[in-house]
Amino acid sequence: MPVNQYYHACRRGIGRPVMITTRDGQVHRGIIDRVSSNRVYLRPLGGSNYGGYGYGWGWGWGFGWGVALGAIAALAFIPFF
Repeated sequence: MPVNQYYHACRRGIGRPVMITTRDGQVHRGIIDRVSSNRVYLRPLGGSNYGGYGYGWGWGWGFGWGVALGAIAALAFIPFF
C-alpha cells in the first residue's frame, strides 16, 4: 500500500486500536492518537505499559510514540479486547 493510502487509512482510524508492522519486522500496537504528514502517533493500549515499542515519543497531545508512515509494511485495525 502506498504511503498516502496509509496516511488516509490512519486519518480515518483516529481513536481506533491498530497493529502496525514496520518494514524491519517490529510490531506496534496502540490507539491512533493523531497523524501528521509523515508519522502516525499511537497511544498504548490499556494503561501505561509501553512495552518498548515505537520510534521516539509523540509531541503535543498526551503520551505515545510515532511510527513513520514510510516504514509501515502492514496496517490492521484490531477490536478492543
